[in-house]
Amino acid sequence: MNNAPNDAGIFGGISTHTDYGAFVTRVVARMTEARGSIDQQALQRCLGLASSYLVTDTSTNPDHGLVSWQNGFNRLVDVIVALNARGELDVATVSAASKACSECWSVAGTWRETEVSRDGVREIAKRLKGILDDNGRTYRGERIYVP
Repeated sequence: MNNAPNDAGIFGGISTHTDYGAFVTRVVARMTEARGSIDQQALQRCLGLASSYLVTDTSTNPDHGLVSWQNGFNRLVDVIVALNARGELDVATVSAASKACSECWSVAGTWRETEVSRDGVREIAKRLKGILDDNGRTYRGERIYVP
């Protein structure tokens, strides 16, 4: 029996980095295939993972992790904006997005490797703020998470 390592190394071809962009794309594709619509509870869970993926994407893939993370978060915001335009967006989803922005902002200021992501978080927050009521603290008259 040959015990020499193969060309794929110790991980046997398993990816050693995370990819929020790919994760979000898979989740959104699966929910639309299975249901024909967006499951906003699943969308909220994806948003809840944004700050964790910011850390793992940038630390396990220093060359492309930030781009992957930003692509994923932007895709989620694209879905949110579309749901808003169709009049189907839940207040809980808006709150989850606001909380995700706040958490990502905090993470970005905590680790030097993630500091550059603040511009991306700022742009996402601007897009989300565009769907809020004029006071910036409610969505369709209902309070949302505001840090």
